[in-house]
Amino acid sequence: MKKTFSILSIIILLIFSNLSINSCGSREDTVSCFPSNPINVTLNLNLPAYYNLNQVGGWVYINEQQSNTKGLIVVRASDTTFKAYDRNAPHICPDNNTTLEVQDNIRIVCPKDNAQWILLTGQPTSVANVPPKTYPYNYDPASKVLNIYY
Repeated sequence: MKKTFSILSIIILLIFSNLSINSCGSREDTVSCFPSNPINVTLNLNLPAYYNLNQVGGWVYINEQQSNTKGLIVVRASDTTFKAYDRNAPHICPDNNTTLEVQDNIRIVCPKDNAQWILLTGQPTSVANVPPKTYPYNYDPASKVLNIYY
């Protein structure tokens, strides 16, 4: 009876441990204090303000209404794909010095702790171990209209 009880206890412990580990991975890889606001931005890439998004590697800051608390960084990652990064640092709680910035047209940097990510992919390269939060989008190549939402 004692052996059965200890085996059952171990199994229950493993199940709860596994649930705890998996639940951490489902929080979208950002700190718990990360702001969650609706995103709804439409960009017409025919307009001069968004000209950079017509070439792979081109990027722009978006600070319009409905672009979250600190805005977005939108990057043309390939001929057919974009990345829409939140400018809030994903690894630390927001404050006045945690707005992500693009440096040298190749990396994203957090000024507070110098965390860095690759601009085209969002892959972390130093300090942070999570990528910047990205948002889904729709792109119509015929009209060159990009809609970013959340």
